[in-house]
Amino acid sequence: MNREHSFRTASARLRRRVDCKGAPVHSEQLAAHLRVARYGAFHLTDAVRPGFDLKIVPRQGYRRDVYREADIDLEVPLLAAAVSREHLFDVFLDLLQPLGPLVDVVLETSHHSRGESHRDLLREQIDLPVLCSHLVDFEDLLLNDGCTGLAVISSAEAVEVQFDEHKLLVVYAHDLAPFEAILAGLGVPRDNGLPLITEDEHFHASDDRHLAAFDELCVHLGIDR
Repeated sequence: MNREHSFRTASARLRRRVDCKGAPVHSEQLAAHLRVARYGAFHLTDAVRPGFDLKIVPRQGYRRDVYREADIDLEVPLLAAAVSREHLFDVFLDLLQPLGPLVDVVLETSHHSRGESHRDLLREQIDLPVLCSHLVDFEDLLLNDGCTGLAVISSAEAVEVQFDEHKLLVVYAHDLAPFEAILAGLGVPRDNGLPLITEDEHFHASDDRHLAAFDELCVHLGIDR
């Protein structure tokens, strides 16, 4: 069940709407918890925080898994990566390079759903360098808005790279080797026991500034909302 907590702190950076999965806590405790942006060497973006009881402590790494849809007998290998804030956007851009020169992009928004669902907005057939140029202009939105995500899909083969609302990087591909090589080269280790922030209660953050930036990104990409 999602619950919404509104709170005030002396930090303007934390004056925003926060959606939480889990039990309610006192506003002072919540504000203090949300101000913690670093766990060991791992820096979080402003978009998301782990649950109050810290059953999941963020750390850098990636793990492999398999996406399955039993009703259509579909299995696709995937990797999911958690990357510290200072490297996250650069790693994301590097993971896009194996997709080829022409891609489709799906913007995901949960700004109006209180975290219970999201809308997918599709732009087909965009040159990858053009897309990357637009994304660089909206780096702050993509890193720090807990209601914005996107998926970039190859036009040539069944390969997809997601930069989701939790600021996890997820790759779906039958051949994950090129993506694993990129992660290894950038210092993101394979960690088969890596816990993901999505696997327990957690907090998302957004504000009106990010909603306005999301609308502007849609315009830049030629997406009709």
